[in-house]
Amino acid sequence: MRTRRPTTTALEEQRMPVRVKLAAAWASFMFLYIYVDILAFYKPGVVDDILVGVVWQFDITQTWAITALSLLAIPILMVVLSVALPARAARIATLIVAAIQVPFAAFNAVGEVGGSWLYFYILGVALELIVLVFILKWAWTWPRTATITVPTTGADREVRHVR
Repeated sequence: MRTRRPTTTALEEQRMPVRVKLAAAWASFMFLYIYVDILAFYKPGVVDDILVGVVWQFDITQTWAITALSLLAIPILMVVLSVALPARAARIATLIVAAIQVPFAAFNAVGEVGGSWLYFYILGVALELIVLVFILKWAWTWPRTATITVPTTGADREVRHVR
């Protein structure tokens, strides 16, 4: 007699650490951030403007390049900082940087109001904002460790961390 085996098995759900979620979300945010800019090169006239030294209304100078790199470096570094900083510092940094990135992301679409590529920028900003909402949610609801003081025999007290 044959024993019937189940043909499907449930996948194991492992609890994903907040740090991993944040690092993955920051990486996803950066992909969106960069690809919106890269795909914008396909707009007629953009490459021609870049070749003559103009991006949007700005002249391409060393100051412009340093400013652009500095602004890009902040969320890029958050990928590493999410996992490298102590939990409290990572949470605070994430909440601050993500909150600042929300209006910054929206600013990128403002320049296209009335332009022919408005829907492209709206989609790009919407996707970036969705990722930022997840980042803010996960950082805000970061699990806490409860500290319990348990009396022991003698004057010393033992401190136990309970999850």
